[in-house]
Amino acid sequence: MTTALFHNAYIGLDVHKETIAIAIADPERAGEIRFWGNINNTPDSVRRTFTKLQNKYSSPLLCYEAGPCGYQLYRQLTLMGLECQVVAPSRIPRSPTDRIKNDHRDAVALARLLRSGDLTTVWVPDETHEAMRDLVRARSASKKDTKIARQRIQSLLLRAGRIYDKKSWTKRHRIWLANQTFPNASQQIAFQHYIQALEQSQVRTEQLEQEIDRLLEDWSLKDLVIQLQALRGIATIIAVTVVAEIGDFSRFDHPKQMMAYLGLIPGEYSSGNTTRSKGITKVGNKEVRRLLYEAAWSYRNNAKVGSWMLAHTPSAVTQVSKDIAWKAQQRLCFRYRSLAAKGKKSQVSITAVARELLGFMWDIVRAYRQQYSTV
Repeated sequence: MTTALFHNAYIGLDVHKETIAIAIADPERAGEIRFWGNINNTPDSVRRTFTKLQNKYSSPLLCYEAGPCGYQLYRQLTLMGLECQVVAPSRIPRSPTDRIKNDHRDAVALARLLRSGDLTTVWVPDETHEAMRDLVRARSASKKDTKIARQRIQSLLLRAGRIYDKKSWTKRHRIWLANQTFPNASQQIAFQHYIQALEQSQVRTEQLEQEIDRLLEDWSLKDLVIQLQALRGIATIIAVTVVAEIGDFSRFDHPKQMMAYLGLIPGEYSSGNTTRSKGITKVGNKEVRRLLYEAAWSYRNNAKVGSWMLAHTPSAVTQVSKDIAWKAQQRLCFRYRSLAAKGKKSQVSITAVARELLGFMWDIVRAYRQQYSTV
């Protein structure tokens, strides 16, 4: 490996909440790999330990697995002038016969695989980007709480024989709910608690959306969020979520790579002369996939730039983005109709539209960055 010419040590870190296990591999392909020891996972301990290692190794390369401990260790090591990588746990080669797992072995394995170049790195967000990602995930959790609260209310009413035969969750429906009374006082209290839980989750969602709008003004990727809103079905929340979860679009040289990253490509299970296609792989972030499905439903109708889009499309959207969005409308609306005409289920058709919609999003980001780089 050519990387051995640039680093005189490869250091694997098995990171946990309280401890960090450290293993060091010599740069030669068959060089020694030794377990260095365990340290406390605190900033002071990390600083002292890696200052010593810096004095011993002039150009080490470090790595640890992405996990619940986040990127604080990466940021601290980077500020110390050390080259560090955060690697994807799901892409680490593992032997099916290896049934022993401990911190010692994991750190040694990371050091060995880092030296051989068999690890896949992940993109590390900056602190503002990570904050935005936390916000959109908190909003998603709050929306799920709202859905659960509504289901609980409807289940209680159904058990009590109270059925509302018009559209639910409108203002009139909320008045109907407020007027419900139960003969048993305890049942009335349970119902009222469900109502309060629904109201609280809705208030949390509104507050989180306001915070997303506030942080968006200071976010370095605000312009990308604005450009994506040229697409039909893509409003602020969907655009922010996609950009926050995907991060650096330039990681993907082709839109198919991004489709595979989000699990929107067909799977396959083949052996010998038998080829078996499967449904989409569903790897990656399922919340982004859900939002793409939600946006894709807007392409069931004919291509059109109506009054709603004219009123809600940000003024900062460039003409290049508008042209790509119109091309997307023509393509995706026809795509949905053609699949429906072939007898495909609506879920299958929407999945195909969502996959191609992601490709148009990639194209908008690429075109915008090309235009921005030439300014």
